[in-house]
Amino acid sequence: MLAALPYNCDVGRKKGSKGHCMTWCGDKLHLDVADGGVPLNCILTSASRHDSQVAVLTGERVAHLYALMDSAYDAKAIKAFCEASGQVAIIRANPRRNKRLKEDLAREATAQRHASQIDPASLRYRLRSTAERVNGRLKDEFGGRNVYVRGPARVFAHLMSGSVALTADRLGRLRPRCRDGDFRSAVRRS
Repeated sequence: MLAALPYNCDVGRKKGSKGHCMTWCGDKLHLDVADGGVPLNCILTSASRHDSQVAVLTGERVAHLYALMDSAYDAKAIKAFCEASGQVAIIRANPRRNKRLKEDLAREATAQRHASQIDPASLRYRLRSTAERVNGRLKDEFGGRNVYVRGPARVFAHLMSGSVALTADRLGRLRPRCRDGDFRSAVRRS
């Protein structure tokens, strides 16, 4: 599957959360992130490649229970792949241009709020913001916003060095703690 993905530089375009289109020239790094903000899978493709075409690759490498994805991944093929892999697919519904479905989703959300009913899938979906924070940290703190090298191999090497540093940072924060909460006391006792 990786060999079929394009790696050449081209123009990418996406619509942001406010409805404005963003355009860039170059490559795109696709990250799959575990709970705790630890990157699991990093794949570099051309900028025009949609995320959903790369989404299924992590399932072959890591056993996980949930697949949390935003509305761009709302496709029957992705849901079927997740279910066949034994994962629970929690994907935000995308009404696309269906006004009736959009109104139904809004009414359902309002009814759940008024009834003080919390959907377990919604609680799990809130953890998806971890992936957005990892992307932001990679851009802001680990050199992913501006890349001044050419060629997919060099761009990937640059971004992977930032991903490795980010992974080390996240794993360092997930260290085990003693009952009293002091890691150093456990080291001294052993």
